[in-house]
Amino acid sequence: MSEYENLLKDAKEQLPKLSQKKERFVVPNVKGHIQGNRTILSNFNQIAQYLGRKPEHMLKFVLKELATPGEIKKSGTIMGSKIPASRINEKIAAYAEKFVVCRECGKPDTKLEKDSNTIYMKCMACGARKPIN
Repeated sequence: MSEYENLLKDAKEQLPKLSQKKERFVVPNVKGHIQGNRTILSNFNQIAQYLGRKPEHMLKFVLKELATPGEIKKSGTIMGSKIPASRINEKIAAYAEKFVVCRECGKPDTKLEKDSNTIYMKCMACGARKPIN
């Protein structure tokens, strides 16, 4: 084996294990029901945990996109109007596209970092660091 091949093998071994996964990233669908004039979601916190983000941050984005009031309670996430699950799923997918999936490599292995007044998305797989508008 040449010196180049040895170096290449060593470099591959040092790559983060997350970057070698090939399965497709799929955002889970919301589960919930409509009760009176409100929509109650039972798995909102689990979706936020799956995406690796704070439920409050994700809820703020979703509520703004849907133009509705809402809050997180122990019984579930409550939205102040009747909203079909398909629209909520669209907004959560948009959130994942903007705040979770890396723009460089397309992997969901990112975390948010705040530096002064700017929020950056740092990819743990490829090392890219991009500001979020």
